[in-house]
Amino acid sequence: MARQPRSLVGRTVAITGGARGIGAATAVALDRQGARVAIGDLDVDLAAEVAGQLRQPALGLELDVTDRQAFTAFLDRVESELGPIDVLINNAGIMPIGPITEETDQTTSHQLAINLHAVIHGSKEAVRRMTRRGAGHIVNIASAAGKTPVPSAATYSATKFGVVGFSESLRLELAGSGIDISCVMPGIVRTELASGLRDTAGFKPVQPEDVAAAIVDALQRPRFDVFVPRSIGPTSRLSALMPRRFGDWLVRTIGVDRLMAEAAGARERAAYEQRIAGSAPAADRETDGSRGA
Repeated sequence: MARQPRSLVGRTVAITGGARGIGAATAVALDRQGARVAIGDLDVDLAAEVAGQLRQPALGLELDVTDRQAFTAFLDRVESELGPIDVLINNAGIMPIGPITEETDQTTSHQLAINLHAVIHGSKEAVRRMTRRGAGHIVNIASAAGKTPVPSAATYSATKFGVVGFSESLRLELAGSGIDISCVMPGIVRTELASGLRDTAGFKPVQPEDVAAAIVDALQRPRFDVFVPRSIGPTSRLSALMPRRFGDWLVRTIGVDRLMAEAAGARERAAYEQRIAGSAPAADRETDGSRGA
């Protein structure tokens, strides 16, 4: 007999980077399931706007995930106003693209701070809180680029490989604790992050609502690997078993080898690249402070 899906009614869920794209779509999807959602984002006005559209009790709060103290304070406030956090979704992420020789040190540090370090810090905080209750679920948003190398997005791919590896290790570390870990690995998602990216031969682009639906399903029926679309999973596993030259051939066949390079100079990416340049204010303050020391 199939196991009944877990109810999300009354669950408290915190989502980082939740004002746009996958985060916002997930907030809406969880609200429909009866969850109480807290949205953290640098754009506090947009976060509040999304929260204001939800039917269940919700919060829209300012959050710079690169500020560890502020991140912890965000989780504290969520728990004080909505109740103990049942689910943390580490969704905040950026994807600047271009040749590695043209990537500034600041751009590199922003990706590491947001895409990887913040996921680790958020997960640490969630584990501390959830361990006391012996229950909880951490969802880390990685990418298909965390399984398949992507030229002209080398640092981004490195951070997502890091999220996958961190999540894999955390899953084993927490076995038997009552805390579930899910790692979400979407392909091309039609959000601002993917501006200028063309369709590939191998995988059809998906909408943020598709990723949100997969996240909800993983919370109701816990599993670690969450590929969106699902067809990425078998391809990824097959590639891992085959010789390297097969993987290289697959990357060329799908078109991943040219995907980012062709999009790097696209006019439709300009607004996104400009916005994310200021996406890690706390990390920039730390860098400035170290230079002045």
